[in-house]
Amino acid sequence: MLTLSDVVAASAEVGSTRSRLAKVDTLATVLRRAAPAEVGPVVGFLTGAAVQGRVGAGWRTLFSLDQPPADRPTLTVGQVDAALTALAATSGKGSTAARQDLLAGLFSAATEPEQRFLVALLTGELRQGALEGVMLDAVAKAGAVPIAEVRRAFMLSGRLPATATAALTGGAGALAGIGLELHRPVRPMLASPGAALGDALAHLTPCVVEYKLDGARIQVHKSPDRVTVYTRTLREITGSVPELVELVRGLPCDNVVLDGETLALTDDGRPRPFQETMSRFGSTVEEQVKALLLRPYFFDCLHLDGEDLIDLPLRTRAEALKRAVGEHVIPGIIEPTEDQAEDLAAQALADGHEGVMVKDLDSTYQAGRRGKAWQKVKPVHTIDLVVLGAEWGHGRRTGFLSNLHLGARDPDGGPPVMVGKTFKGLTDELLRWQTAEFPRHESHRDHWTVYLRPELVVEIAVDGVQTSPRYPGGVALRFARVVRYRPDKTPDDADTIDAVRGLRPG
Repeated sequence: MLTLSDVVAASAEVGSTRSRLAKVDTLATVLRRAAPAEVGPVVGFLTGAAVQGRVGAGWRTLFSLDQPPADRPTLTVGQVDAALTALAATSGKGSTAARQDLLAGLFSAATEPEQRFLVALLTGELRQGALEGVMLDAVAKAGAVPIAEVRRAFMLSGRLPATATAALTGGAGALAGIGLELHRPVRPMLASPGAALGDALAHLTPCVVEYKLDGARIQVHKSPDRVTVYTRTLREITGSVPELVELVRGLPCDNVVLDGETLALTDDGRPRPFQETMSRFGSTVEEQVKALLLRPYFFDCLHLDGEDLIDLPLRTRAEALKRAVGEHVIPGIIEPTEDQAEDLAAQALADGHEGVMVKDLDSTYQAGRRGKAWQKVKPVHTIDLVVLGAEWGHGRRTGFLSNLHLGARDPDGGPPVMVGKTFKGLTDELLRWQTAEFPRHESHRDHWTVYLRPELVVEIAVDGVQTSPRYPGGVALRFARVVRYRPDKTPDDADTIDAVRGLRPG
């Protein structure tokens, strides 16, 4: 039986080292000690996301407790998990008082380190370095199963605690039993930045070249009596996009799982600003009446009428996609000549899109890493970075948070690695938004700078990257400017320091 203090100690140990191997060893040791019912909660605790999700306990509620800590550790993982389950189920009249009583009981049994851990867990600030990739390696090691099988099961289940429980209680057989399931979203396959179209074509042959749209990623599931739509983070948005639901209902197939993008278009068919598309994902039914209509463009088919396609090559999936969606396939050319690929890229830019995607036709669908099988090629390099802080502006920007501190993701689970600063590309609207929004993510400040918890992702355009001792990552961004914020992405979706270093010439 694991105690909460065991988990807290492991969390502290993971957070105290930058070594990926050391993190994996610590996590694997804890997982081996966990009872079957404890595996899921332990994984949730150590990755900073309880299996219950949000339990209705925010900063104000937690800091109003003022509960004296216990003298010695007694709480078990099972007791904490049960308390969080009860909190999540508390609603309706009198729920505020009931929630306070539950929290008071939990915190009164927790020692001071355990209380700090619980506050960080419940407020989403537990960032000790156990990112998904590190935890997946630890699950494979603890369960003595191949990492490829763990990653595939996680892709299909979309739930790390459930994947870990299967691996540690049933081994490879249980992982193999996790298959694609309609209306359970699959983690999306991601692309890596490509240096140039010619290079991508040379390395990915045979390939398909498609438009890279300035839209929002969607995943659509259809069965005879149901349609569901999910974002890239696997959040369901079915109720916010009725026109997409209606279109998918009319497709000439009974069961299908589709990957694609959606965006709002102007009257002349050009993409509207990304923020307008994203605003639809949280709209109410009343707002939808006046909302801009979204148009879908599908580029992959993972299941069609009883056949799972996820392990088949893209060439086969592309053929199924055309049968399933017809005219709603994203513009592209299969096995183009170099001239045809260049013409398509030019047309994509002329139509107002970002560039093109180049995809290996022999590749299977794989999620969790930015592999080289899909490459995005744009005329301007853009990277997704985490906002670490912002400096107060001068001159006409006095009173506004302006110059951004930017960090790349550490693939080994450490804190983001700073790679540069920029105030370029910030409109007056963005300056006002930053100044109002950033204090909600503040960790601390000094006279010049407000430092943020690593929660916001921003898309940055750069002319390149150069070696530099100025920042911890050993590189600096050249002519960095803000393109837009990415509310559809989490810090785990940001580009890694390795990807940023890879943009150096030569």
